[in-house]
Order: sequence, then structure tokens, then C-alpha cells
Amino acid sequence: MESKEAIIKAMEKAGKPMKGGEIADASGVDKKEVDKLIKKLVAEGKVDSPMRCFYALVK
Repeated sequence: MESKEAIIKAMEKAGKPMKGGEIADASGVDKKEVDKLIKKLVAEGKVDSPMRCFYALVK
């Protein structure tokens, strides 16, 4: 599974805004990789940041 897909699945499963470290733990993806991919997902409009340091999927 691609890292991006793993991150999205982990966030879907949680169903609530998560911190980067929580996403890394839930998805099994390295934290640095999560941080990099979250930025890409935000730029693509798939993820937003409802609170500082928290990320959630865009509905």
C-alpha cells in the first residue's frame, strides 16, 4: 500500500482530527514521511487543519 493511502485510511478510521505523530502510529508510516505527505494532501485539498497541528480529511 502506498504511504498516502495508508495515511488516508488511518484518518478515515479515526474519524477525528489527528496530530502527525498519531497518524504515523496509526498508519505505520514514518513521522517525517507523514509530515511531508500531509503537506501534499493539504495542497491537493484532501486534508485540512481544523486546529493548529491537527489534520482531518476534507468531507
